[in-house]
Amino acid sequence: MIIVTPAEFRANQKKFFDLSEKQIVIVARKNERPIIVKPWDEEDYPTKEELEAIQEGLNDIREGRITFIDPANVWERIG
Repeated sequence: MIIVTPAEFRANQKKFFDLSEKQIVIVARKNERPIIVKPWDEEDYPTKEELEAIQEGLNDIREGRITFIDPANVWERIG
């Protein structure tokens, strides 16, 4: 992991982008949350199908198509 200032990052963007392929690069900002520089991976974001499944689940909840299960008696519903 490497921590740099915004000025260092601006002056050497290519260097830090290249480094981010191998290690975490953090840009520490004064009075703000730090920023992590990281290559984008397909696994980092949901696929279209995953987003559709999430939306379908939210619609089911809104429409009342849900089943409540008592955690104390969970095996009664499964059996």
